[in-house]
Amino acid sequence: MQPQPEPLPSLLARLDEAALYHRAEDRGFFTLLWAEPDATSGHRPPALKIQRAYRLDVLPQIIAALDPERDTWISQAEFHKPNRRIVHLLRLGLCFVDLDTYKTPHGESRPETLLGRFLGHCGDEDVPLPSLVIYSGRGLQAKWLLERPLPRAALPRWNAVQKELVARLAPFGADPGARDASRVLRLVDTVNTRSGERVRVLWVQRHAEDVRRYPFEWLAETLLPVSREAFQLKRQPPTAPRTPLQVIPGGKTGNLRVFSGRQLAWDRLEDLRKLAQRRGWTEHGIPHGYRSKYVHWCLNFLLLSGAIPANQLYLEAQALVREVCPDFDKDVRSVLSTLYRKAKAYEAGERIEFNGRTYPPLYTPPQSHPARPIRRARR
Repeated sequence: MQPQPEPLPSLLARLDEAALYHRAEDRGFFTLLWAEPDATSGHRPPALKIQRAYRLDVLPQIIAALDPERDTWISQAEFHKPNRRIVHLLRLGLCFVDLDTYKTPHGESRPETLLGRFLGHCGDEDVPLPSLVIYSGRGLQAKWLLERPLPRAALPRWNAVQKELVARLAPFGADPGARDASRVLRLVDTVNTRSGERVRVLWVQRHAEDVRRYPFEWLAETLLPVSREAFQLKRQPPTAPRTPLQVIPGGKTGNLRVFSGRQLAWDRLEDLRKLAQRRGWTEHGIPHGYRSKYVHWCLNFLLLSGAIPANQLYLEAQALVREVCPDFDKDVRSVLSTLYRKAKAYEAGERIEFNGRTYPPLYTPPQSHPARPIRRARR
Protein backbone atom coordinates (compact mmCIF):
# COMPACT_ATOMS: atom_id res chain seq x y z
CA MET A 1 0.00 0.00 0.00
CA GLN A 2 1.32 3.43 -0.94
CA PRO A 3 2.15 5.60 2.13
CA GLN A 4 -0.31 8.44 2.54
CA PRO A 5 0.85 12.07 2.66
CA GLU A 6 0.83 13.69 6.05
CA PRO A 7 -1.87 16.27 6.72
CA LEU A 8 -1.01 19.88 5.97
CA PRO A 9 -0.65 21.08 9.61
CA SER A 10 2.43 18.88 10.10
CA LEU A 11 4.48 20.48 7.31
CA LEU A 12 8.02 21.56 8.11
CA ALA A 13 8.86 25.24 8.39
CA ARG A 14 11.87 26.62 6.52
CA LEU A 15 14.26 26.39 9.47
CA ASP A 16 13.09 22.88 10.33
CA GLU A 17 13.62 21.74 6.74
CA ALA A 18 17.04 23.36 6.39
CA ALA A 19 18.16 21.94 9.74
CA LEU A 20 17.59 18.41 8.40
CA TYR A 21 20.78 18.67 6.31
CA HIS A 22 22.56 21.70 7.87
CA ARG A 23 23.48 21.33 11.55
CA ALA A 24 24.21 24.60 13.30
CA GLU A 25 26.64 22.85 15.67
CA ASP A 26 28.94 21.74 12.83
CA ARG A 27 31.78 23.74 11.32
CA GLY A 28 31.59 24.92 7.75
CA PHE A 29 29.51 27.20 5.55
CA PHE A 30 26.19 27.15 3.70
CA THR A 31 25.10 29.52 0.92
CA LEU A 32 21.94 31.51 0.29
CA LEU A 33 20.96 33.00 -3.06
CA TRP A 34 18.10 35.46 -3.34
CA ALA A 35 16.53 37.81 -5.88
CA GLU A 36 15.91 41.46 -5.10
CA PRO A 37 12.11 41.83 -4.85
CA ASP A 38 11.93 45.08 -6.81
CA ALA A 39 13.11 43.39 -10.02
CA THR A 40 11.00 40.24 -10.19
CA SER A 41 7.71 41.37 -11.65
CA GLY A 42 6.23 42.68 -14.88
CA HIS A 43 8.49 43.18 -17.88
CA ARG A 44 11.47 44.44 -15.95
CA PRO A 45 15.00 43.10 -16.59
CA PRO A 46 15.94 39.78 -14.96
CA ALA A 47 16.10 39.95 -11.18
CA LEU A 48 19.37 40.91 -9.55
CA LYS A 49 20.52 37.84 -7.63
CA ILE A 50 22.68 38.14 -4.56
CA GLN A 51 24.68 35.30 -3.07
CA ARG A 52 26.09 35.12 0.46
CA ALA A 53 27.84 32.39 2.42
CA TYR A 54 27.32 32.04 6.18
CA ARG A 55 28.78 29.94 8.96
CA LEU A 56 26.60 27.03 9.99
CA ASP A 57 26.44 28.25 13.58
CA VAL A 58 24.36 31.28 12.53
CA LEU A 59 21.88 29.23 10.48
CA PRO A 60 18.86 29.83 12.81
CA GLN A 61 19.35 33.60 12.91
CA ILE A 62 19.91 33.94 9.14
CA ILE A 63 16.92 31.78 8.20
CA ALA A 64 14.66 33.64 10.64
CA ALA A 65 15.67 37.02 9.20
CA LEU A 66 14.89 36.15 5.56
CA ASP A 67 12.18 37.96 3.65
CA PRO A 68 9.68 35.22 2.67
CA GLU A 69 8.30 37.34 -0.18
CA ARG A 70 11.35 37.03 -2.38
CA ASP A 71 12.80 34.12 -4.34
CA THR A 72 15.35 32.38 -2.13
CA TRP A 73 17.55 29.34 -2.68
CA ILE A 74 19.79 27.44 -0.24
CA SER A 75 22.79 25.21 -0.87
CA GLN A 76 22.23 21.53 -0.18
CA ALA A 77 25.88 20.73 0.58
CA GLU A 78 28.29 22.35 3.02
CA PHE A 79 31.69 23.88 2.28
CA HIS A 80 34.87 24.58 4.20
CA LYS A 81 35.26 28.05 2.67
CA PRO A 82 32.61 30.78 2.25
CA ASN A 83 31.59 29.85 -1.30
CA ARG A 84 29.90 26.87 -2.93
CA ARG A 85 32.61 25.69 -5.28
CA ILE A 86 33.17 21.95 -5.59
CA VAL A 87 36.87 22.33 -4.81
CA HIS A 88 35.80 23.63 -1.38
CA LEU A 89 33.22 20.92 -0.68
CA LEU A 90 33.15 19.77 2.95
CA ARG A 91 30.26 17.30 3.34
CA LEU A 92 26.96 16.11 1.89
CA GLY A 93 23.98 15.26 4.07
CA LEU A 94 21.46 14.16 1.45
CA CYS A 95 20.74 13.11 -2.12
CA PHE A 96 18.20 15.14 -4.08
CA VAL A 97 16.47 15.56 -7.43
CA ASP A 98 14.94 18.74 -8.83
CA LEU A 99 11.81 17.78 -10.80
CA ASP A 100 10.59 20.18 -13.48
CA THR A 101 7.16 18.56 -13.59
CA TYR A 102 5.69 21.57 -15.39
CA LYS A 103 7.63 20.43 -18.48
CA THR A 104 5.94 17.00 -18.47
CA PRO A 105 2.38 15.74 -19.15
CA HIS A 106 1.88 15.90 -15.36
CA GLY A 107 2.34 19.66 -15.37
CA GLU A 108 -1.31 20.66 -15.00
CA SER A 109 -1.94 18.43 -11.99
CA ARG A 110 -2.47 19.80 -8.50
CA PRO A 111 0.57 19.36 -6.23
CA GLU A 112 -1.14 16.72 -4.07
CA THR A 113 -2.21 14.73 -7.15
CA LEU A 114 1.28 15.08 -8.58
CA LEU A 115 2.74 13.80 -5.32
CA GLY A 116 0.67 10.60 -5.44
CA ARG A 117 1.74 9.89 -9.01
CA PHE A 118 5.38 10.57 -8.17
CA LEU A 119 5.42 8.23 -5.17
CA GLY A 120 3.77 5.55 -7.28
CA HIS A 121 6.44 5.99 -9.95
CA CYS A 122 9.16 5.57 -7.30
CA GLY A 123 7.62 2.22 -6.37
CA ASP A 124 7.42 1.13 -10.02
CA GLU A 125 11.08 2.05 -10.65
CA ASP A 126 12.39 0.51 -7.40
CA VAL A 127 13.48 3.94 -6.15
CA PRO A 128 13.40 4.20 -2.34
CA LEU A 129 10.74 6.67 -1.24
CA PRO A 130 12.30 10.07 -0.49
CA SER A 131 12.54 11.37 3.05
CA LEU A 132 10.51 14.41 2.02
CA VAL A 133 8.96 15.93 -1.08
CA ILE A 134 8.74 19.70 -1.53
CA TYR A 135 6.51 21.68 -3.87
CA SER A 136 8.76 24.36 -5.35
CA GLY A 137 5.99 26.52 -6.77
CA ARG A 138 6.08 24.91 -10.21
CA GLY A 139 7.67 21.50 -9.70
CA LEU A 140 8.88 19.14 -6.98
CA GLN A 141 12.04 18.59 -4.99
CA ALA A 142 12.66 15.04 -3.73
CA LYS A 143 15.24 14.58 -0.97
CA TRP A 144 16.78 11.46 0.56
CA LEU A 145 18.37 12.36 3.91
CA LEU A 146 21.46 10.39 4.96
CA GLU A 147 22.08 8.83 8.36
CA ARG A 148 25.58 10.32 8.41
CA PRO A 149 26.97 13.12 6.25
CA LEU A 150 29.33 12.02 3.49
CA PRO A 151 32.88 13.42 3.41
CA ARG A 152 34.21 15.03 0.26
CA ALA A 153 36.14 11.85 -0.57
CA ALA A 154 32.85 10.12 -1.40
CA LEU A 155 31.82 12.68 -4.03
CA PRO A 156 32.29 10.42 -7.11
CA ARG A 157 30.07 7.69 -5.64
CA TRP A 158 27.50 10.29 -4.54
CA ASN A 159 27.51 11.66 -8.10
CA ALA A 160 26.82 8.17 -9.44
CA VAL A 161 23.76 7.86 -7.18
CA GLN A 162 22.57 11.31 -8.23
CA LYS A 163 22.90 10.39 -11.90
CA GLU A 164 20.91 7.20 -11.41
CA LEU A 165 18.14 9.01 -9.54
CA VAL A 166 17.82 11.54 -12.37
CA ALA A 167 17.67 8.74 -14.95
CA ARG A 168 14.93 6.80 -13.14
CA LEU A 169 12.86 9.90 -12.44
CA ALA A 170 13.18 11.40 -15.92
CA PRO A 171 9.42 10.96 -16.69
CA PHE A 172 8.73 13.51 -13.95
CA GLY A 173 11.15 16.06 -15.38
CA ALA A 174 14.25 15.28 -13.32
CA ASP A 175 16.74 18.00 -14.24
CA PRO A 176 20.14 16.48 -15.19
CA GLY A 177 21.72 19.93 -14.85
CA ALA A 178 20.67 20.28 -11.22
CA ARG A 179 22.24 17.23 -9.58
CA ASP A 180 25.71 18.58 -8.67
CA ALA A 181 26.97 19.12 -5.14
CA SER A 182 27.11 22.90 -5.54
CA ARG A 183 23.39 23.11 -6.37
CA VAL A 184 21.01 25.50 -4.61
CA LEU A 185 17.29 24.67 -4.34
CA ARG A 186 14.35 26.84 -3.35
CA LEU A 187 13.92 27.30 0.38
CA VAL A 188 10.71 26.24 2.09
CA ASP A 189 8.26 29.02 3.10
CA THR A 190 9.55 31.46 0.48
CA VAL A 191 7.67 32.58 -2.61
CA ASN A 192 8.25 31.46 -6.19
CA THR A 193 7.52 34.71 -8.02
CA ARG A 194 7.24 32.96 -11.38
CA SER A 195 4.07 31.22 -10.23
CA GLY A 196 3.13 33.27 -7.15
CA GLU A 197 3.06 29.98 -5.18
CA ARG A 198 4.63 29.36 -1.79
CA VAL A 199 7.36 26.70 -1.53
CA ARG A 200 6.12 24.07 0.93
CA VAL A 201 6.70 20.52 2.11
CA LEU A 202 4.12 18.18 0.61
CA TRP A 203 5.12 14.89 2.21
CA VAL A 204 7.34 13.59 4.98
CA GLN A 205 8.29 9.95 5.47
CA ARG A 206 8.42 9.25 9.18
CA HIS A 207 10.55 6.60 10.86
CA ALA A 208 10.76 6.11 14.63
CA GLU A 209 9.24 9.53 15.38
CA ASP A 210 11.67 11.29 13.09
CA VAL A 211 12.14 11.99 9.40
CA ARG A 212 13.39 8.91 7.58
CA ARG A 213 17.13 8.78 6.91
CA TYR A 214 19.00 6.28 4.78
CA PRO A 215 22.48 4.73 5.03
CA PHE A 216 24.25 6.01 1.94
CA GLU A 217 25.78 2.63 1.11
CA TRP A 218 22.32 1.06 1.16
CA LEU A 219 21.05 3.70 -1.25
CA ALA A 220 24.03 3.15 -3.52
CA GLU A 221 23.69 -0.63 -3.53
CA THR A 222 19.96 -0.31 -4.20
CA LEU A 223 20.20 2.20 -7.04
CA LEU A 224 23.46 1.62 -8.86
CA PRO A 225 23.47 -0.96 -11.67
CA VAL A 226 26.14 -3.16 -10.07
CA SER A 227 27.25 -3.59 -6.50
CA ARG A 228 30.82 -3.08 -5.40
CA GLU A 229 31.44 -6.82 -5.26
CA ALA A 230 29.98 -7.40 -8.73
CA PHE A 231 31.99 -4.51 -10.13
CA GLN A 232 35.21 -5.93 -8.73
CA LEU A 233 34.47 -9.38 -10.15
CA LYS A 234 33.62 -7.86 -13.52
CA ARG A 235 37.07 -6.26 -13.69
CA GLN A 236 38.80 -9.66 -13.43
CA PRO A 237 39.79 -11.28 -16.76
CA PRO A 238 37.25 -13.99 -17.72
CA THR A 239 39.97 -16.64 -17.98
CA ALA A 240 41.72 -15.75 -14.76
CA PRO A 241 41.38 -18.44 -12.09
CA ARG A 242 39.37 -17.45 -9.06
CA THR A 243 41.52 -17.07 -5.99
CA PRO A 244 39.97 -18.80 -2.96
CA LEU A 245 38.77 -16.42 -0.30
CA GLN A 246 41.04 -16.12 2.70
CA VAL A 247 40.14 -14.65 6.06
CA ILE A 248 42.70 -12.12 7.24
CA PRO A 249 42.37 -11.71 11.01
CA GLY A 250 42.42 -8.29 12.59
CA GLY A 251 42.47 -4.85 11.04
CA LYS A 252 39.66 -2.66 9.84
CA THR A 253 38.00 -3.85 6.65
CA GLY A 254 35.02 -1.51 6.46
CA ASN A 255 34.68 1.55 4.25
CA LEU A 256 36.64 -0.02 1.40
CA ARG A 257 36.00 1.74 -1.90
CA VAL A 258 35.71 0.19 -5.31
CA PHE A 259 38.27 1.25 -7.89
CA SER A 260 36.82 3.50 -10.57
CA GLY A 261 38.23 5.99 -13.02
CA ARG A 262 36.24 8.86 -11.58
CA GLN A 263 37.19 8.03 -8.00
CA LEU A 264 40.84 7.77 -9.04
CA ALA A 265 40.69 11.19 -10.72
CA TRP A 266 39.14 12.76 -7.61
CA ASP A 267 41.77 11.15 -5.37
CA ARG A 268 44.55 12.45 -7.61
CA LEU A 269 43.14 15.96 -7.32
CA GLU A 270 43.07 15.61 -3.54
CA ASP A 271 46.70 14.40 -3.55
CA LEU A 272 47.85 17.42 -5.54
CA ARG A 273 46.10 19.82 -3.17
CA LYS A 274 47.64 18.08 -0.14
CA LEU A 275 51.04 18.37 -1.82
CA ALA A 276 50.51 22.11 -2.25
CA GLN A 277 49.61 22.44 1.43
CA ARG A 278 52.65 20.49 2.65
CA ARG A 279 55.02 22.51 0.50
CA GLY A 280 53.60 25.73 1.89
CA TRP A 281 52.18 26.91 -1.43
CA THR A 282 48.79 27.67 0.11
CA GLU A 283 50.52 30.07 2.50
CA HIS A 284 53.31 31.56 0.41
CA GLY A 285 52.14 30.96 -3.16
CA ILE A 286 53.24 28.48 -5.78
CA PRO A 287 56.66 29.18 -7.38
CA HIS A 288 56.84 30.51 -10.91
CA GLY A 289 57.37 27.75 -13.44
CA TYR A 290 54.98 25.36 -11.69
CA ARG A 291 51.76 27.34 -11.75
CA SER A 292 50.33 26.43 -15.15
CA LYS A 293 51.18 22.76 -14.74
CA TYR A 294 49.64 22.55 -11.26
CA VAL A 295 46.39 24.27 -12.28
CA HIS A 296 46.20 22.24 -15.50
CA TRP A 297 46.38 18.86 -13.77
CA CYS A 298 44.11 19.84 -10.89
CA LEU A 299 41.37 20.99 -13.26
CA ASN A 300 41.89 18.04 -15.59
CA PHE A 301 41.34 15.59 -12.72
CA LEU A 302 38.39 17.62 -11.49
CA LEU A 303 36.74 17.22 -14.90
CA LEU A 304 37.65 13.53 -15.16
CA SER A 305 36.03 12.90 -11.78
CA GLY A 306 32.69 14.06 -13.19
CA ALA A 307 32.22 16.45 -10.27
CA ILE A 308 31.50 19.50 -12.44
CA PRO A 309 30.13 20.21 -15.92
CA ALA A 310 32.28 22.11 -18.40
CA ASN A 311 30.27 25.32 -17.94
CA GLN A 312 31.44 25.55 -14.32
CA LEU A 313 35.12 25.15 -15.16
CA TYR A 314 36.07 28.83 -14.97
CA LEU A 315 34.43 29.42 -11.58
CA GLU A 316 36.03 26.31 -10.12
CA ALA A 317 39.39 27.38 -11.56
CA GLN A 318 39.11 30.76 -9.87
CA ALA A 319 38.48 29.13 -6.49
CA LEU A 320 41.33 26.66 -6.98
CA VAL A 321 43.82 29.31 -8.09
CA ARG A 322 43.12 31.52 -5.09
CA GLU A 323 44.46 28.73 -2.86
CA VAL A 324 47.99 28.86 -4.28
CA CYS A 325 48.45 31.98 -6.42
CA PRO A 326 45.99 34.88 -6.08
CA ASP A 327 47.85 36.85 -8.80
CA PHE A 328 47.50 34.09 -11.41
CA ASP A 329 44.13 35.13 -12.89
CA LYS A 330 45.45 36.35 -16.24
CA ASP A 331 47.36 33.16 -17.01
CA VAL A 332 44.49 30.89 -16.00
CA ARG A 333 42.62 31.65 -19.22
CA SER A 334 45.39 30.13 -21.34
CA VAL A 335 45.23 26.94 -19.25
CA LEU A 336 41.45 26.83 -19.46
CA SER A 337 40.98 27.23 -23.20
CA THR A 338 42.28 23.79 -24.19
CA LEU A 339 40.75 22.06 -21.19
CA TYR A 340 37.36 23.61 -21.89
CA ARG A 341 37.31 22.27 -25.46
CA LYS A 342 38.29 18.82 -24.26
CA ALA A 343 35.69 18.96 -21.45
CA LYS A 344 32.91 19.75 -23.95
CA ALA A 345 34.01 16.80 -26.10
CA TYR A 346 34.07 14.59 -22.98
CA GLU A 347 30.52 15.60 -22.08
CA ALA A 348 29.39 14.92 -25.65
CA GLY A 349 30.62 11.32 -25.31
CA GLU A 350 33.56 11.63 -27.71
CA ARG A 351 36.39 9.11 -27.32
CA ILE A 352 39.92 8.79 -28.70
CA GLU A 353 41.20 5.44 -29.97
CA PHE A 354 44.88 4.59 -29.55
CA ASN A 355 46.58 1.21 -29.85
CA GLY A 356 43.24 -0.56 -29.84
CA ARG A 357 41.98 1.12 -26.69
CA THR A 358 39.63 4.06 -26.20
CA TYR A 359 40.31 7.05 -23.96
CA PRO A 360 38.39 10.19 -23.00
CA PRO A 361 39.43 13.44 -24.70
CA LEU A 362 40.80 14.72 -21.39
CA TYR A 363 44.35 13.88 -20.33
CA THR A 364 44.70 10.42 -18.77
CA PRO A 365 48.25 9.90 -17.47
CA PRO A 366 49.50 6.36 -16.78
CA GLN A 367 49.14 4.90 -13.33
CA SER A 368 52.90 4.70 -12.82
CA HIS A 369 53.15 8.49 -13.11
CA PRO A 370 49.69 9.79 -12.17
CA ALA A 371 50.29 13.33 -13.30
CA ARG A 372 53.98 14.19 -13.23
CA PRO A 373 52.84 17.72 -12.57
CA ILE A 374 55.15 18.96 -9.86
CA ARG A 375 58.79 18.43 -8.97
CA ARG A 376 60.20 19.88 -5.82
CA ALA A 377 61.22 23.46 -6.44
CA ARG A 378 64.86 24.27 -5.86
CA ARG A 379 65.49 26.67 -3.07
